[in-house]
Amino acid sequence: MADWTGFLGVAMLWVKAAHVIFVIFLMAGLFMMPRFFVYHHQCAVGSDEDRKWIEREDRLRKIILNPSLVIVWILGLMLAFNGGYWSQGWFHAKLLLVLLLSGYHGWTIGYFKKLKRGERPLSEKRLRMLNEVPGVAAAIIVILAVVRPF
Repeated sequence: MADWTGFLGVAMLWVKAAHVIFVIFLMAGLFMMPRFFVYHHQCAVGSDEDRKWIEREDRLRKIILNPSLVIVWILGLMLAFNGGYWSQGWFHAKLLLVLLLSGYHGWTIGYFKKLKRGERPLSEKRLRMLNEVPGVAAAIIVILAVVRPF
């Protein structure tokens, strides 16, 4: 049975569903962007293909990544306040990982801006390795939120 206490009342399940939906959108974007970077690295700076990748990355940033991140945070904070999770250990760990994942989002945006300027500071191998970060973080976050081990 759902706990319908708190200021959200019966809307809590709708807020939770929306939170999960936008987390999925955010994670899709966080998986796609570094993969885009790998492909972007393979074309010459200033080429038509370079400009196409910049456009694709910019659309991913504007349409999926940034809006999803904002919505995830708003809905997540609503759920946290509604549930009174602030004193629970699992929530502290989850919040730390969400902050780190938000920092990863910021890194992807910063790297996009470097590519846009023609800079390529990381190797394709490093980008492929960094592409694993959101998956690992998501797995741990889901375990913390669902199992609440501490």
